[in-house]
Amino acid sequence: MSAEDPNPAATPTPCQDTQGDGRWMSLHNRFVSDSKDKEPDVLFVGDSLIQLMHQFGIWRQLFSPLHALNFGVGGDATQHVLWRLSNGELDNISPKVVVLWVGTNNHGHTPEQICGGIMAIVQVIKNKLTHAHTLVLGILPRGKSPNPLRERNAKVNKLVQEAVSSLPHASFLNVDPGFVHSNGSISHQDMYDYLHLTPQGYQSVCEPLHTHLKSMLDKPAEN
Repeated sequence: MSAEDPNPAATPTPCQDTQGDGRWMSLHNRFVSDSKDKEPDVLFVGDSLIQLMHQFGIWRQLFSPLHALNFGVGGDATQHVLWRLSNGELDNISPKVVVLWVGTNNHGHTPEQICGGIMAIVQVIKNKLTHAHTLVLGILPRGKSPNPLRERNAKVNKLVQEAVSSLPHASFLNVDPGFVHSNGSISHQDMYDYLHLTPQGYQSVCEPLHTHLKSMLDKPAEN
């Protein structure tokens, strides 16, 4: 890719309807509709790790009391989230905090491209929700044993953390509690398929995340 070519991870793109049932666009339209009826203080946006959070008791226990809304879609990469947020999902809400968790599905993209995609999303949030704080969560390691995707995700996290550090109203949070054991393995008790989290895995991620969000919401509003 030459310097002049657009970054595919940072180019708003609707998800291709390869299965032919229109579910992705139906979900997007539902989120746009939800945004007209709800007044969240916290908006969660991202891929299946965000979407599935909603299916567990941890959501009702920790995040529903924070007036949270979940706009997660399984399989989404950065370019898909970018399209969704640019096409109506942010237009009728004014959350105090937007939690962004995306990037592990950006197959075929370099760490630099994925970082560019994440930062493009942060910019859209900043443009549309001028008073919101964007909290970017670090991408988790994946795979039972060490593999190139783990290395890629770790590199993305380093790049994003550096990029976010210079921005107002944005921050980075590493939510990996130590899923990789000393022998390099990840347990199926934390990630049932070595990518998606079990209830135990979500507990390990979400309890410190909840504490962090609570402290952010309890702070006086920034000008």
